[in-house]
Amino acid sequence: MGKLVLLGGGYGNMRLMLRLLPNIPLDTEVVLVDRAPFHSLKTEFYALAAGTATDKEIRVSFPENERLSAVYGEVVEIDRAEKVVILEDGQRIEYDDLVIGLGCEDKYHGVPGAEAYTYSIQTMAKSRSTFQSLCGLPAGSTVGIVGAGLSGIELASELRESRSDLKIKLFDRGPRILKDFPEKLSKYVKDWFVKHNVEVIANSNITKIEQGKIYNHEEEIALDTVVWTAGVQPVKIVRDLEVEKDNQGRPLVTQYFNLLDDEHVYVVGDCAASDLPPTAQLAEEQAEQIVKVLRMRWKGENLPEKMPDIKLKGFMGALGKKQGFVYLADTTVTGRIARLMKSGLLWYYKRQND
Repeated sequence: MGKLVLLGGGYGNMRLMLRLLPNIPLDTEVVLVDRAPFHSLKTEFYALAAGTATDKEIRVSFPENERLSAVYGEVVEIDRAEKVVILEDGQRIEYDDLVIGLGCEDKYHGVPGAEAYTYSIQTMAKSRSTFQSLCGLPAGSTVGIVGAGLSGIELASELRESRSDLKIKLFDRGPRILKDFPEKLSKYVKDWFVKHNVEVIANSNITKIEQGKIYNHEEEIALDTVVWTAGVQPVKIVRDLEVEKDNQGRPLVTQYFNLLDDEHVYVVGDCAASDLPPTAQLAEEQAEQIVKVLRMRWKGENLPEKMPDIKLKGFMGALGKKQGFVYLADTTVTGRIARLMKSGLLWYYKRQND
């Protein structure tokens, strides 16, 4: 019997299970390893941190299948020589094929004090801690959010709706919000922030963070709480793998998404080197291709000389519960319709994985 082990129950491995389990070969066993007994909707962690969503709303159960078993624990080592995964409690899980989808963590870019004095929305546990800090602030407190990508924008807008009494400063490294996208989109988001009294600080460069203060260039700014959303990197166990990596510490993979020197170890999602930005959509598209490769290899079939290129469809963002923005097929949609589109996509995702 072949044994496929999936490390991490994120978007990539959820899609892999959805596609693979209904028609899995009779002699194949699948083992899912995750620290939590459910799939977390990471794209919605900003709402958990802002206090507008509960744990239950952003959880999805793992699939049920007689060929699938789950092991809950923290992965501490991947021994490719022995083809075994070792957990924190000492469990050893052997594999024939392995898919690493352990996700990412905050990247602090060497900024002194950033890790020690900021909050995070990278995991459900950290998002809960961030919520406790934000919820506990006295009226009139000032919150700084470092990083004006999608996570920072959604957190700032959701927090504004949740806590109208707070002062919110959003630090953007670029000259304008979402600078790599159409100016119409940037203007819409910026205007929303102006209307709702969120201060966007463009061309920022955070050089140091201390307790109760942040330094933008050389300017000292007093803040009661700081949330970091300014970049990610693979989790440490992946960064420590003895494999070829890109300049962000992500393992290099072939067009079939296996390691360059190991066709039995695949990497999916935020862990895998890619020219495309790390998103849930990318992880799912990578998983679709991994499923095809696994099926062909299991059948002894020749793989295609060239795998199809992955093309992302676009992205969706929320500005609180009533407004949003969508960039899809070079078309920009804003306002309530965009927010409904995002809510509909979330509903559909939950339903197909139910």
